[in-house]
Amino acid sequence: MVAPFLALLIVAGSGAAAQAPASDLGAAIRSVGGPRSVTGFYRINAHRPLWISDGVLSPAAETLLALIETADLDGLDPDDYRPRALRAAIDRARDGSPRDLARAELQLSAAFVAYARDLREAPDVGMIYADQPLRPRPATATELLAAAAAAPSLDTHLRDFAWMNPAYGALRRSAALNGDRIAADDAAWTLVRRNLDRLRALPANPGKRFVLVDAAAARLWMYEDNRVVGTMRVVVGKPSEPTPMMAALIRYASVNPYWNVPPDLARNRYAPEVLAKGVGVLRAKRFQALADWSENAAAVPLEKVDWRAVADGRTELRLRQLPGPGNGMGRVKFMFPNELGVYLHDTPEKALLKETDRLFSSGCVRLEDAPRLGRWLFGRPLPTGGAPERRVDLPTPVPVYITYLTVAAEQDRLVYRDDVYGRDGGGALLASR
Repeated sequence: MVAPFLALLIVAGSGAAAQAPASDLGAAIRSVGGPRSVTGFYRINAHRPLWISDGVLSPAAETLLALIETADLDGLDPDDYRPRALRAAIDRARDGSPRDLARAELQLSAAFVAYARDLREAPDVGMIYADQPLRPRPATATELLAAAAAAPSLDTHLRDFAWMNPAYGALRRSAALNGDRIAADDAAWTLVRRNLDRLRALPANPGKRFVLVDAAAARLWMYEDNRVVGTMRVVVGKPSEPTPMMAALIRYASVNPYWNVPPDLARNRYAPEVLAKGVGVLRAKRFQALADWSENAAAVPLEKVDWRAVADGRTELRLRQLPGPGNGMGRVKFMFPNELGVYLHDTPEKALLKETDRLFSSGCVRLEDAPRLGRWLFGRPLPTGGAPERRVDLPTPVPVYITYLTVAAEQDRLVYRDDVYGRDGGGALLASR
């Protein structure tokens, strides 16, 4: 176990005995050289320091050291970043000599680059990348250091984990603020780490605009410039048919959609209903049977279907509900093509969205306010009426990230949720905390 996370909140004093002139400091950085991983940045940056301000180390040095000392929470080994050597370099630099400051400067940059690059390597948590550009990518040392140098406050840049996605930074900060409690509870420690891993599986730059769905919370958020601009409730998959974790691009909306019933639902729900009540129950709900799954499949009279064979699993049936009132897809679905056939869609069953546990779908995500999401995505209301399956393309695809967070940050608090999909092992026991 590492030192308490509240160390992250300590701002170092800067009691240097003297201030090194900027010209002497630049020359010292150039002469000391430092690790090859960072020297390219300093050459480009005219050997200007990143961690030194007015001739003394900035508070960001202590902030970085605290992050490194607690790196096992990130799923990393703190010793990989040599925290004791870094502490010694920081302490030596307190006397203000240009050479000691330069050594500390270069060691801090090297440690930051190593830590940030490792953090950007996504662990295997079962995330499906339907669009490969959304897979987390490694960053170069120059990219990481240039972004840090451009930040208005390096200390804030570090505390916010600004080189990661905003959801990761929010959960990691809350873990720091609740560090004493987590450090004393191995189960809580493991659970927070597991959820941070799920957020590491999202790209560091998720997009100027993106949609985030948390299946554990059954909620959706809309982000612009890494800030939440809207949220709504959603219905997600039943425990037997969980909504997958996925990263994909929303490419178009389908207005007035058909609902193609999943074959297992046709077998387990609708075929037994027909056997008990007759085909009239399907006709009243405007269902039709089709000969196959092709685009121009011929309709088959409901009376001609061998419903017993469908119910027994001997025949796979394509059952489709026509667009209109009561359609299972509602008025619109938002498509991000993927091999699992998962998408966001409207729903006529609004009452389910008032439930606390909204686990009713077969894996897709049902929206509380599909028209509002459509206006946000397209910048205008989507058309209504007209032909079935009317496709409206997004000029620029918008990323959607579906994750599963049984620990989340809410106003600097850690909120624990039930592990309804059993992905945490024993973590569900923490849900009552």
